[in-house]
Amino acid sequence: MDVVARALVAFCFIFLLTRLIGRRELSSLQPFDLILLIVMGDLVQQGVTQNDLSITGLILTIGLFGVLTLGASYVGFRFPRFRPILEPEPLILIEDGNVIERNLKKERMTQKELASEARLQQIDSLEKVKWAVLESGGQISFIPKSS
Repeated sequence: MDVVARALVAFCFIFLLTRLIGRRELSSLQPFDLILLIVMGDLVQQGVTQNDLSITGLILTIGLFGVLTLGASYVGFRFPRFRPILEPEPLILIEDGNVIERNLKKERMTQKELASEARLQQIDSLEKVKWAVLESGGQISFIPKSS
């Protein structure tokens, strides 16, 4: 049962860490970020299983992570009050061509990064955007103004 307790603590820590890092950073992983996540995964594994290399420890650890992931998904689906904790709400970054600076600061994003994302979607100027929304998964949806 020691493995289960450590796995529970590791899951909660990883969940909290990913919420603190922010959806924008997680959606655009750089090579260094990917290496960091792999190393973190190995360190978590060592912290959870310690010297337990048994099949039972493996099944308990992976099974608990799976059950906790499903549980978090179910809680977010069944209890709307917990959704903001488990999954961030979409965030409006541009409204009628006006950049909402406080929302950019909240996500640690610059106007240059926002303009770069717009260009990737064939929008040459932020003034031509009716709405820009940072979705829960980290992507930015741009809705251009109608001509």
